[in-house]
Amino acid sequence: MTVAQGIGVSAGIAFGPIVVVGSPITPPADEAPTADAENKIRHAFAAVASDLESRIAHVDDTAAGILSATAMLARDPSLVDGAIARAKAGNGPATAIDGATREFMDQFEALGGYFAERATDLRDVGDRAIAAILDHPAPGVPTLQGECVLVAHDLAPAETATLDRTKVLGIITEAGGRTSHTAILAAQMEIPAVVKLAEAAHLHDGDLVMVDGDAGTVHLDPTEETVTQHRARVDRRKSVLASSTGLGMTRDGKQVKLLANIGGVEDATIAAGSGVEGVGLFRTEFVFLSASSAPSVDEQAEIYRQVFSPFTGQRVVVRTLDAGADKPLPFANLGVEENPALGRRGLRLSAERPELLDAQLEAISIAAKDTGADAWVMAPMVADAQEAAWFARRVRENGLGTVGVMIEVPSAALRAHHVMAEVDFGSLGTNDLAQYTMAADRMQGELAELLDPWQPAVLDVVAAASAGASVNGKPMGVCGESAGDPLMALVLAGLGISSLSMAPSRVPLVRFALSQHTFAQCARLAHLARSARTPYDGREAVNAACDPELASIL
Repeated sequence: MTVAQGIGVSAGIAFGPIVVVGSPITPPADEAPTADAENKIRHAFAAVASDLESRIAHVDDTAAGILSATAMLARDPSLVDGAIARAKAGNGPATAIDGATREFMDQFEALGGYFAERATDLRDVGDRAIAAILDHPAPGVPTLQGECVLVAHDLAPAETATLDRTKVLGIITEAGGRTSHTAILAAQMEIPAVVKLAEAAHLHDGDLVMVDGDAGTVHLDPTEETVTQHRARVDRRKSVLASSTGLGMTRDGKQVKLLANIGGVEDATIAAGSGVEGVGLFRTEFVFLSASSAPSVDEQAEIYRQVFSPFTGQRVVVRTLDAGADKPLPFANLGVEENPALGRRGLRLSAERPELLDAQLEAISIAAKDTGADAWVMAPMVADAQEAAWFARRVRENGLGTVGVMIEVPSAALRAHHVMAEVDFGSLGTNDLAQYTMAADRMQGELAELLDPWQPAVLDVVAAASAGASVNGKPMGVCGESAGDPLMALVLAGLGISSLSMAPSRVPLVRFALSQHTFAQCARLAHLARSARTPYDGREAVNAACDPELASIL
């Protein structure tokens, strides 16, 4: 038996035979130009967009937003016109589409950040258009005859969003990262998944594998004993977590609120029935990214009412629009920037287009009053106290009483004693915080180790932010993916974090982990993690020192 190491992005154990997702159709090497190439190209891209849009009604909100954004790529005039220009220059229509797609992918990858993340989506759009030109079935997951583990170089969002959960036991990809669309959707659907696995290229249909989404490992041709041991661990976990209910708190009674990350209406409904204590991160991007014009106050208010309704009397933390140079909006395009990850995104876009922020805040205020939800509002990409003060004033002018900031820029963490004096709460976005602290692009899979939330330097920055909040008597939460790791949750609690927001499926395990340790024990675990030389050493030290019953089910 061989154990291959990748990046675990969706928890759980899956065991079964492999089904390999085939490669897309490529244009014929000798494809001749055609007189009607322009019509064929326009029709092909339109057909791709229509097919993607037809799937939206059958998926949840997060997937719907991703599909809608991908459909917008297929309708992008620049891409369509680029392919037509190549056809007029003498390329066959499929070759022209392939060339235009590759050109735009190169541009996206060079820009980095969110654009680089969309390169896979763009490749999928191009492949589907090529298939339409050549009158072949669209590329992607084949018809599944039974339960299996899918293996692919990468899965496009259109494929991941519409997977048959009754047949897909697990997912393995050769490419991808912690925040790729495959990772986000797999976690949302609770399908165990491992990405960035080099060995994926050498797996074949029918091979038996075991996917461990927690450890990020794939066991190739596992022994029966290995499978039995892992399944026994899963059964022990289910048994232990069956009684994990109530509020999140340490064994000696220090409360750590356990909240949900959501992306839309369906997510809110699911989260409300999962035993969470509210919402720690409501991503509002889906309201904007799928719109061709700025959504009105009434349109937004209706969506927010639906999200807030299941949480009457509970906290719902709303992140204002996190878009901009790296997540372009057709109605708020500030132009191409050389480094969009460091450009006019998040609050910086709101400063350029304050009418978008004011309309959103008005809609949130209306929805909160109508539903009785306790709406807390926070801004992304806050860098200093002046930005925090500007945002706080804007929020309060719109009748909202609780205002906060995302701490995802190291400068805001290091000067949190000033930043937090301007607002009522803070929330650490550990995904971006790791990216900016370690100077490592989140979408650069080769840099995954630098983006490990156990990096001692990242924990030092988290500690600085928490200390700044404490000086001001303000709560500091975490809404990044690390909040759902039970061992990391203990470390964060020990650093003084007062709330953890995660995928609802992760809440029972985190709740159990907290209940097995006192606050003093959590503080000691935090010291061990920050004192470690490497992220691996830190996690191993915490794992060795935590409660044995917790360690036995991880």
